[in-house]
Amino acid sequence: MFTVMGITGRVGGAVAENLLAAGKTVRGVVRNPEKAKAWADRGVELVQSAYDDTAGLANAFAGAEGVFAMIPPDFAPAPGLPDQKRTIAAIREALAQSKPGKAVFLSSIGSEKPSGLGLITSTHLIEQATRALSIPVAYLRAGSFMENWLGALDHIRATGEMPFFYAPLERKFPLVATQDIGLAGAKVLQESWMGERVLEVNGPEGGTDLHETAAAFGRALGREVKAVQLPEAAWQSVLEAMGMPADRTGLYIEMVKSFNSGWIHFDNPGTEKFHGPTTIEAFAQKLVK
Repeated sequence: MFTVMGITGRVGGAVAENLLAAGKTVRGVVRNPEKAKAWADRGVELVQSAYDDTAGLANAFAGAEGVFAMIPPDFAPAPGLPDQKRTIAAIREALAQSKPGKAVFLSSIGSEKPSGLGLITSTHLIEQATRALSIPVAYLRAGSFMENWLGALDHIRATGEMPFFYAPLERKFPLVATQDIGLAGAKVLQESWMGERVLEVNGPEGGTDLHETAAAFGRALGREVKAVQLPEAAWQSVLEAMGMPADRTGLYIEMVKSFNSGWIHFDNPGTEKFHGPTTIEAFAQKLVK
């Protein structure tokens, strides 16, 4: 039996889908069981718990061959990351108490860095907090989610422009579909190892630059689409227009700057490489459909 956090989301859901396809028994940790009824109908056991509830999480993790653990995504966290730190402490203590067979964590590219991470700071903290656990652990350091452009699809379709914070547009940035992160998570959960593993989870080998990304969306939409670089001076107003509070944009901006400077990168020593099969071409075609 495998316990999956985030089962109602894209990554956790993909982990669960792949485990079920492999004939495994799955238990889902949910804050609202009503939102997970479709999983219950498929035979998934649901355990209700807040993500910062140590006792609830320990109950959900107990008896599991493996646990897939993650922090809920938050693009505008409170200063000092209090919610994330509370969740990390609860996950760590619940794992220490329940001692499942292993734990696989959703982490992020760049999480090995001590500073300059912006939003990625939360996954750096969960790696630091859980390394001393007595059970085998693995960290999936995922690249940027292809799904991050879901909210921009109407703009792309209407204007023929695909805006990017990343620069330069010619660089091959690490882009991965969440279904492929789920594939990696389910694969690692079913493996055996001792100690710690770190996997860099990226899209197909060779990568794609942002001009190619925009062109792929254009082919899917049946119109020309060009990559457009958002000037740094416009970042604040663009983020606010996306719904981010004006006083909480700093961590996102810090993260983007660290990507663009090369401070955050893949191909770090001592890491395994996982290349998901989903190309940006296939992702764009599926998204448009």
